[in-house]
Amino acid sequence: MKTFKDFKIKKELRNALSDLGFEKPTPIQAVAYTSILSGRDFVGIAQTGTGKTLAYLLPVLQDLKFSDQQSPRVLVLVPTRELVIQIVKEIEKLTPYLSIRVAGVYGGTNIKTQKQAVHQGLDIIVGTPRRLYDLALSNVLRLNSIKKLVIDEVDIMLDFGYKTQLRNIFEYLPSKRQNLLFSATMTTYVDELIDNFTVHPIKKTMAISGTRLENISQESYAVPNFYTKANLLNYLLKDKEIHSKVLIFAGTKIIADRLFETLDFSSETSVIHSSKEQNHRTKSIEKFVDGSSRILIATDVISRGIDIEKITTVISFDTPFYPENYMHRIGRTGRAEAQGTAILLYNEKETILKEAIESLMNYKIPQNKIPEAVEVSSQLTPEEKTKTVVREELTQQDSSIEVGPSFHEKSAKNSKENAKVKSYHRKLKARYKKPQKRGDKIQNMKKKRK
Repeated sequence: MKTFKDFKIKKELRNALSDLGFEKPTPIQAVAYTSILSGRDFVGIAQTGTGKTLAYLLPVLQDLKFSDQQSPRVLVLVPTRELVIQIVKEIEKLTPYLSIRVAGVYGGTNIKTQKQAVHQGLDIIVGTPRRLYDLALSNVLRLNSIKKLVIDEVDIMLDFGYKTQLRNIFEYLPSKRQNLLFSATMTTYVDELIDNFTVHPIKKTMAISGTRLENISQESYAVPNFYTKANLLNYLLKDKEIHSKVLIFAGTKIIADRLFETLDFSSETSVIHSSKEQNHRTKSIEKFVDGSSRILIATDVISRGIDIEKITTVISFDTPFYPENYMHRIGRTGRAEAQGTAILLYNEKETILKEAIESLMNYKIPQNKIPEAVEVSSQLTPEEKTKTVVREELTQQDSSIEVGPSFHEKSAKNSKENAKVKSYHRKLKARYKKPQKRGDKIQNMKKKRK
């Protein structure tokens, strides 16, 4: 494999890479560098954790010459505030020997402070679409000098309902520009965006969305309900040597908060989701990064793009509705080819979702028995006492999935009804189509009242 020394990189960037200890590029970084420097539009599809951020930052910074002009020449759009903050930090790490002005803009904070940063002059601006558009509308931010547009995490950006904001922002941009799109998955909406807003792009797909990372050890537990799952976690997380840095994904904000209150390790745990104030979200991530918190509970809002080093274990407390989201979750561990562990907890109603994940990966996740020391609780949450809309419906209606030995068999009546139902993927596509609101996919999938 090539090293960064084989790239034609100016000495200021080369020194920064050396300081950071970066020697060899990842596959996406290797193919993206010369392609982006050619000036053509570029589309990179690569799994989470493969170094997509550096894949576009390095050639962009290589091509960016010194200028004292007021308006930015590079625009980077990302779906979340956390990702804005992270990318700004990455740019700062790469430019200690360069004179580069960069700022990040996002909602949930004072727009006046961001207006002042823009007014002082920028070379690169990183932002979420809504706040970017607000600044452009106010005429404080002028985008007519943009030479390179980067859209990172394109698929999740569209899932968050940012399509309209993106179109509005495009109207402020000069038609002659280089477009760089990066995504972990190729969906219909991503393909449409590529067709509409790029010109004969170079496309590089490094791995399909379901490619299993060999350095991540996977295991699963069949667990009947929330409180038994919590009891199992309390048992597993006692081993602080094996599980020294743990990221737990919860399906909803309510579950995330309830789990935080239920775990025995409150002093070692932080929680983050979209309803938390920005200061809380930032501090939670900082505590997890510096080790003050051993455990971070999160919804899927953090599962894309956030690069936190040395996560030993990723636990899916709830099985995600979309199989691709499972891949993004477990991609938080095993970074930079390190070894990682992924644990999936699923109940009877989530069996169909687990098998969809296994189908995507073409790999059956090994299953462990619940240790005898773990209490199997009969207590149910309010959500478990009522019929779960989507999970209940998918489980009852799909006959192609056989329930494993950990669960009781379905009734004959249900089996007859199941035989009439379309396949899981066709049903999912027909029912939900495109998310209508911004936010986590899971939070957007609410049943319409008839």
